[in-house]
Amino acid sequence: MTSRERVEKALRHQQPDRVPIDLGASGQTGINASVLYELRRELGLKERPIDICEPFQLLGNVDEDLRKALGVDTVPLWCPVTLFGTRFGSWKDWKMPDGTPVNMPGDFQYDETADGGYVVYPQGDRTVPPSVRLPENGTFFDNIDRAPSIDESDMNPIRDFQNLYGVFCDEDALFLEKSCGELYKQTDCAIHFNFNGGGFGDAAIIPGPYEKHPRGIRRLEEWYMAHYLYPEYLKELFAWQTELALTNLEIIKQAVGDRITTINISCTDFGSQSGELMSVDHFREFYKGHYIKLNEWVHENTGWFSHFHCCGSIANFLPEFVESGFDVFNPVQLSAANMNGPEMKAKYGDKLTFWGGGVDTQKTLPFGTPDEVRAEVRERLDVFSPGGGFVFNTIHNIVGGTPVENVIAMFDEVKSFNDNK
Repeated sequence: MTSRERVEKALRHQQPDRVPIDLGASGQTGINASVLYELRRELGLKERPIDICEPFQLLGNVDEDLRKALGVDTVPLWCPVTLFGTRFGSWKDWKMPDGTPVNMPGDFQYDETADGGYVVYPQGDRTVPPSVRLPENGTFFDNIDRAPSIDESDMNPIRDFQNLYGVFCDEDALFLEKSCGELYKQTDCAIHFNFNGGGFGDAAIIPGPYEKHPRGIRRLEEWYMAHYLYPEYLKELFAWQTELALTNLEIIKQAVGDRITTINISCTDFGSQSGELMSVDHFREFYKGHYIKLNEWVHENTGWFSHFHCCGSIANFLPEFVESGFDVFNPVQLSAANMNGPEMKAKYGDKLTFWGGGVDTQKTLPFGTPDEVRAEVRERLDVFSPGGGFVFNTIHNIVGGTPVENVIAMFDEVKSFNDNK
């Protein structure tokens, strides 16, 4: 069974020959470049600078030699433009704060700050203020607040966000066609497309890291309050985003056909560590109808599986996600309140594929012992793997500072589980 067939079988809620594994197929299932560099060295793979595939979180590209060494079944298809507004197609040498050599995509323009950190300029344009900062010894970037104060007498959501959201141009479509074709021919892996066209209110995107001049409601605290203060503003914005996304889905289909396996529709988080960020009623009022439209288009026009990333405690939202038409749920944050793995598998295991949840990346993986990592991995495999509907991955990205021996223990335990099935 090929990797692509293995993932597809799991997505159809059938038992594959072994539990499929993802590492690096998305911006939420990846690995910090520093940890990746050390992992390659520990496994005896060729040492070289790490290609950064997602610069905001400093995630490294998982190459074929590492995929084979770890049994990874997935590969990413990225959008042509990064979260810094730079295009894939060229590379710039850089060193992370800990000295890890990396290649940053596109016209990466940065300055070192007086406190030892770094700031980056959107779209490589030094004539505008920087949009993100990396603290001293940091391992990922944070957005810089550049938003003007809200002017209630001049609120126009489409005007305010026209430089943040848009339709793929011919250059974008050619990039997707070429990149996807190469992945499909050169690997037998399942291709995951990081679209996020339905990322309504995505907390990483709203501040506008790749915009030169953000305007409108961009501060996150104001964004969440806008559901009460400016509901029509959000509704008009989401309706417009949905139409853009539907147009882009048609372009994507023309560019990649049926060569992708999964497509991420949204990375909007609706949960915190302790509970939901909004009520179910608000989800239904503002978001659900748009997700239904996008997922219906995917299911009526393609063979792709619809993927949804949503962090936090969202147990009460799971039936809403099912009714919205999502096929895949990630990252399965069992460390958050009310997220009970056995209950979720029992109630939704025949409706949603759980992609992630394999080990806690906040505590166990970065701070536990290898034996503790193995025990948690085995527990999660026992819960989620029966009957398919499960792709092994961590709970969100493997963060900087994670001990390499723990990462190896995680993959060793998955291999041992699969070998004994």
